Amino acid sequence: MTACPSEPLPSVSVIIPARNAEATLAAALDSVLSQDYAGSVEVLVADGSDTPAIAEMVRQRYPSVRLIPNPDQLLVPGLVAAMQVATGAVIVRCDAHTMFQPGYLRRAIETLARTGAANVGGRQQPVGTTFFERTVAMAMTTPLGAGYPRYRLGGPAGPTDTVYLGVFQRAALDAVGGYDATLFGNEDYEVNYRLRQRGETVWFDPMLAVLYRPRSTLRALARQYFNYGRMKAAVLRRHPRSLRFRQTAAPLLVLGLAASACLTLAGSAWAVAMPLAYVLTLTVGSLVVGIRRRTLAALLLPLVLATMHLNWGLGFFLPREGR
Repeated sequence: MTACPSEPLPSVSVIIPARNAEATLAAALDSVLSQDYAGSVEVLVADGSDTPAIAEMVRQRYPSVRLIPNPDQLLVPGLVAAMQVATGAVIVRCDAHTMFQPGYLRRAIETLARTGAANVGGRQQPVGTTFFERTVAMAMTTPLGAGYPRYRLGGPAGPTDTVYLGVFQRAALDAVGGYDATLFGNEDYEVNYRLRQRGETVWFDPMLAVLYRPRSTLRALARQYFNYGRMKAAVLRRHPRSLRFRQTAAPLLVLGLAASACLTLAGSAWAVAMPLAYVLTLTVGSLVVGIRRRTLAALLLPLVLATMHLNWGLGFFLPREGR
């Protein structure tokens, strides 16, 4: 793809897998349809819902949006089903609980042309509407909760290992076989790994932002991060060399706490040092974040961080190998 102004802008297909997401899908579609990109844009929703609510809403309010059946009801098969009928030279991934910032498509496609990257993406910007959601959003944007990926914390523009969602050159995505429909998660990281193994570039642009609605309950957050851990373990079994050091933190924490519990039961007084150090780290870290951001939402931060860490680590030891 070249950046010659005389050439027509590439056609774009925005693909959105959705299941029982009628409460958030409208905001996602509004954010996509209000983009200022001057080229051709088609929007496809892969609907795997249990009820006809999404289909009815799309037909009534968004007649230009194509509905694609997703009988598997899972996210990755939904992406694959939408890609099979998408016609764009650029594939844009969107989720039903996210919103594109104004200018997202235009800037991303300009960056694709300028850099020659196979995939361009930016920051995941969590925005909570309740006290609990704001705490989760805070946790997702601190090193204690996210590690140091640029798509969570920001950073300089340039090549990276993965980005949030993504704007892909269709030819490059097809060349690596697209999304792996046998996976039940971690599909973004996995497809970006295959792109990089082929010599392609995945490019991070900090000026691109996608608003994200965090989970609204502790139970939903625990389930989400438990599945994240399972997904990561399954992908690492297929691509062991894709492992990053930050991905070992939660599993090592779980192992350390389990070892401490066993030693405590065996009578070791020193075994409580690790769990105490962990609690102290969460408490002090949360206090610092709360003071810097001047928000009472930090009061729940230790609980939210522990839920994220421990469930991710537990899930890692109980991998699911796909569908």
